[in-house]
Amino acid sequence: MDELRVVARYVVESAEEVLPVFEVANPSDPRPRAAIDAAREFVNGARRTKLQRITSLDAHRAAKEATTEAERLAARAAGDAASAAYLHPIAKATQVGHILRAAASAARVGELNADGDFAVGLRLIEKARQRATPVLIDVLNRYPLAPAGKSRAAQLMTILDTSLRTSR
Repeated sequence: MDELRVVARYVVESAEEVLPVFEVANPSDPRPRAAIDAAREFVNGARRTKLQRITSLDAHRAAKEATTEAERLAARAAGDAASAAYLHPIAKATQVGHILRAAASAARVGELNADGDFAVGLRLIEKARQRATPVLIDVLNRYPLAPAGKSRAAQLMTILDTSLRTSR
């Protein structure tokens, strides 16, 4: 549980950075905020419960309904924060997304807010790398490499994954 809390804290920090992007565009939709709040409860010592699962799914639904890429990424990051409490112990590459996708999504949102400037995303990935604790890196190394993807957010996740695994 202690390791899951470290992972969830990392994901929550990334999701909180971009939550305002979703909330400004969707002020009446509380689902991503609820997911972050549920994740934060777990990080602060509460037991993991159905609350994290339900709010994660709700935030991911909000992402599907969002109208812009930045809003989608922000809502998905919030959903990932809540789902980090349930990181699966079976070593599948898809689990890496629960650890790193929120940071990659935040970096992509930064790029979008800077008119698509890839240098901004790379700087944000570097900040995410620096924020990673040894415990987070140890957990990450139990899983295969992040799955390759074509989207820019997936590319940023691969960059972050590689940099964390080689930073030891």
